[in-house]
Order: sequence, then C-alpha cells, then structure tokens
Amino acid sequence: MVLRTPKELEEIKRRFLEHYKGSKTELNYKNDYELLIAIILSAQCTDKRVNMITPELFKKYPDIESLANANIEDVKKIIKSCSFFNNKAKNIIEMAKKVKNEYNCVIPRDHKELLKLPGVGNKTANVFLIELEGENRMAVDTHVFRVSHRLGITDAKTVKETEKDLVEAFKTDLNELHQGFVLFGRYICTAKNPKCEKCFVTDFCVSKENFKPR
Repeated sequence: MVLRTPKELEEIKRRFLEHYKGSKTELNYKNDYELLIAIILSAQCTDKRVNMITPELFKKYPDIESLANANIEDVKKIIKSCSFFNNKAKNIIEMAKKVKNEYNCVIPRDHKELLKLPGVGNKTANVFLIELEGENRMAVDTHVFRVSHRLGITDAKTVKETEKDLVEAFKTDLNELHQGFVLFGRYICTAKNPKCEKCFVTDFCVSKENFKPR
C-alpha cells in the first residue's frame, strides 16, 4: 500500500532526481556480458567486493563462449571471496551455456527472456535493463527496501510488494529513482548509524529502524 500523498511523492521524486540525476551502477563493466555477470555476483555481496573479483574472472573468461566452456572449479576459485560462490559459479556457467546454445551468444535484452537464464531473477533482470537500456523499471534491493520504508512510502512486507508499490507511487523516472535510492541507502540512509545530518529528505523520515526484506 502506498502511504504518501501524490504531492508528497512528487516532492520526494524531485529531490532524488535533483541529487542523483544520471547516476549509474557502481559495478565495473565494459559490456552487457560483464554487467550481467557482475549483477549476478552482487546478490548479497557488495559492489566493492564484486569489483575486486571480476577483473581476474573477465580476463580468463572474456565472453559468453569462454565462460560456457569454463571449468567450474576454476570459476569457484576466482570468485570464492564472494558470498554463495558455489551456487553463483554454477549459475553463471549455466547462464553462459544457455545464451550460447539458445541465443547465439547474444544476451537477450527482454525481461521475459532474461528470466529464463540461470541465476537471473526479477531484480537482476530489472537492474540489467535499467543500466543498459534506461528502462522505466524499479529494482528493489536491501537499500531500496530500507529507504522506501523509512520515508514512509510503503508498508509492504516483501520485496515484490515493495516494487509494486514504488511503481504505482512514482510511475515515471523509476530507473533514476532506483539508482538514487541505492546510492542514498548505501552512503546516507545506512542500515546502522544513518548519516541523518547529510539527509535531504529528513522531513519525510518515519523511522530509523533497520528494515530487512525477506
């Protein structure tokens, strides 16, 4: 359920677009292949950690074809400092195989097709399309979940419901609002000890509790 009035939502949007206009992901990538891998690895792992892992991974496996033929133990060794590395190693190799065999080594840029790839869920597909295509989508990670609740925009209990409420609340500029909420949550509205003195939406804050999506 969206809790803020249209006027309040418009003001929140205005301030975030003012502060974060044109923001991009902090994941390092050179092409769509590298971006998708980085997003998959970033699940429950920091962008900083992913950026430390991927240079070696991309040097050894620079494209879909090479990763599709990779030895899983070699991949695990490279990404072992990443959370859930066993499962992620399996997923990115299986993803590469599917893209090679069914999409002629070209990663699809369609939401429904992306969801068919191993390791790619709704959030990953949304982030991929937001970053590459600038699509009007909202992706809810732990930062977006926390920020949207602290600002009293929604009281949704799940990531899926929160995404639905944010889409309903803002309708447009969702891609830039997503990037803004992520950066705001990462550096200002942090889970612990939020930097309230740097906040530009303090008049909308309803709580400093630590919200955790499930």
